[in-house]
Amino acid sequence: MRISAYNAITQVYQARKPSTAKTKRTSGFRDEVDISEAGKDYQIAKKAVSESSDTRKDLVSEMKKKYAGDVKVDTLDFADVLLQKAQGLKY
Repeated sequence: MRISAYNAITQVYQARKPSTAKTKRTSGFRDEVDISEAGKDYQIAKKAVSESSDTRKDLVSEMKKKYAGDVKVDTLDFADVLLQKAQGLKY
Protein backbone atom coordinates (compact mmCIF):
# COMPACT_ATOMS: atom_id res chain seq x y z
CA MET A 1 0.00 0.00 0.00
CA ARG A 2 1.29 3.37 -0.92
CA ILE A 3 1.29 5.94 1.86
CA SER A 4 1.04 8.85 -0.58
CA ALA A 5 -2.25 7.49 -1.99
CA TYR A 6 -3.60 7.11 1.53
CA ASN A 7 -2.68 10.71 2.35
CA ALA A 8 -4.38 11.94 -0.84
CA ILE A 9 -7.58 10.10 0.02
CA THR A 10 -7.53 11.48 3.55
CA GLN A 11 -7.17 15.00 2.22
CA VAL A 12 -10.20 14.52 -0.05
CA TYR A 13 -12.34 13.34 2.86
CA GLN A 14 -11.11 16.17 5.06
CA ALA A 15 -12.11 18.69 2.39
CA ARG A 16 -15.66 17.30 2.28
CA LYS A 17 -16.35 17.47 6.02
CA PRO A 18 -18.89 20.10 6.97
CA SER A 19 -17.66 23.11 8.79
CA THR A 20 -18.12 22.98 12.54
CA ALA A 21 -17.86 26.75 12.89
CA LYS A 22 -20.92 28.22 14.55
CA THR A 23 -22.84 30.79 12.60
CA LYS A 24 -23.79 34.02 14.19
CA ARG A 25 -27.51 34.67 14.56
CA THR A 26 -28.49 37.88 12.90
CA SER A 27 -32.11 37.97 14.01
CA GLY A 28 -34.06 36.95 17.06
CA PHE A 29 -36.83 35.23 15.08
CA ARG A 30 -37.68 31.57 15.63
CA ASP A 31 -39.59 29.19 13.40
CA GLU A 32 -42.88 28.12 14.93
CA VAL A 33 -45.64 25.73 14.01
CA ASP A 34 -49.17 26.34 15.22
CA ILE A 35 -51.59 23.45 14.79
CA SER A 36 -55.30 24.31 14.72
CA GLU A 37 -57.82 22.72 17.05
CA ALA A 38 -59.24 20.73 14.10
CA GLY A 39 -55.74 19.43 13.37
CA LYS A 40 -55.26 18.41 17.00
CA ASP A 41 -58.64 16.65 17.01
CA TYR A 42 -57.66 14.85 13.79
CA GLN A 43 -54.40 13.65 15.36
CA ILE A 44 -56.24 12.33 18.43
CA ALA A 45 -58.82 10.53 16.29
CA LYS A 46 -56.14 9.06 14.03
CA LYS A 47 -54.22 7.75 17.04
CA ALA A 48 -57.38 6.21 18.54
CA VAL A 49 -58.23 4.45 15.27
CA SER A 50 -54.71 3.11 14.83
CA GLU A 51 -54.73 1.69 18.36
CA SER A 52 -58.17 0.07 18.07
CA SER A 53 -58.79 -3.49 16.99
CA ASP A 54 -59.84 -4.31 13.43
CA THR A 55 -62.60 -6.65 14.64
CA ARG A 56 -65.50 -6.00 16.95
CA LYS A 57 -65.06 -8.87 19.36
CA ASP A 58 -68.43 -8.29 21.01
CA LEU A 59 -70.25 -8.68 17.67
CA VAL A 60 -68.17 -11.67 16.63
CA SER A 61 -68.87 -13.53 19.89
CA GLU A 62 -72.60 -12.73 19.57
CA MET A 63 -72.67 -14.12 16.02
CA LYS A 64 -70.77 -17.24 17.09
CA LYS A 65 -73.36 -17.91 19.80
CA LYS A 66 -76.27 -17.22 17.47
CA TYR A 67 -75.00 -19.42 14.67
CA ALA A 68 -73.38 -22.17 16.72
CA GLY A 69 -73.74 -25.44 14.88
CA ASP A 70 -74.75 -25.88 11.28
CA VAL A 71 -76.44 -23.15 9.31
CA LYS A 72 -78.90 -24.52 6.79
CA VAL A 73 -79.53 -22.45 3.69
CA ASP A 74 -82.21 -23.33 1.16
CA THR A 75 -80.42 -23.04 -2.19
CA LEU A 76 -83.61 -22.18 -4.08
CA ASP A 77 -84.43 -19.30 -1.74
CA PHE A 78 -80.86 -18.09 -2.00
CA ALA A 79 -81.00 -18.23 -5.81
CA ASP A 80 -84.29 -16.30 -5.80
CA VAL A 81 -82.79 -13.54 -3.67
CA LEU A 82 -79.77 -13.32 -5.98
CA LEU A 83 -81.98 -13.04 -9.05
CA GLN A 84 -84.15 -10.38 -7.46
CA LYS A 85 -81.06 -8.34 -6.50
CA ALA A 86 -79.64 -8.72 -10.00
CA GLN A 87 -82.93 -7.45 -11.46
CA GLY A 88 -83.04 -4.55 -9.00
CA LEU A 89 -86.06 -5.80 -7.11
CA LYS A 90 -86.46 -5.73 -3.38
CA TYR A 91 -86.55 -9.13 -1.71
